[in-house]
Amino acid sequence: MIRRRRYPFALLWNELDEMMAEWESRVQNTITTGASLPSMVRPALKREFRVDVREEMDEVIVVADLPGVDKKDLTIRLINPLNLELSVVNVSEPRGESEGSEYYIRERLSGNMRRVVSLPAEVIDEEASATFRNGVLEIRLRKALPESGSLIPID
Repeated sequence: MIRRRRYPFALLWNELDEMMAEWESRVQNTITTGASLPSMVRPALKREFRVDVREEMDEVIVVADLPGVDKKDLTIRLINPLNLELSVVNVSEPRGESEGSEYYIRERLSGNMRRVVSLPAEVIDEEASATFRNGVLEIRLRKALPESGSLIPID
């Protein structure tokens, strides 16, 4: 005699539930830590603006996309020879927005933003320059000179 189960797919559903719970846990951990995400996705999840950092022979160049930002709301500070801080206060809301309107999709950032950028080489703030045109910030920082001096012989 053949016995029929009341729910023939119960085991399959249990396995699928466990698999989905594992997947959700991994996605949540990835989002909170930012680990193993492509570098182009991480800033958007952390509500940061995107930057490019390039190393030249004698300088480090940082380029940041800041659409809709006024020059007066932007602050650049060299925290230490290997870290640069970019801060934006009050990124304006898009024009033409009426009160009480709801978004279908909202991807552009607004409000206060801060980003600390790690630099590939030690830099100095002397001769540093920054330009801001059409929402693109470019910062040029002179590399620190390598330690110089001569060896002192031991008698």
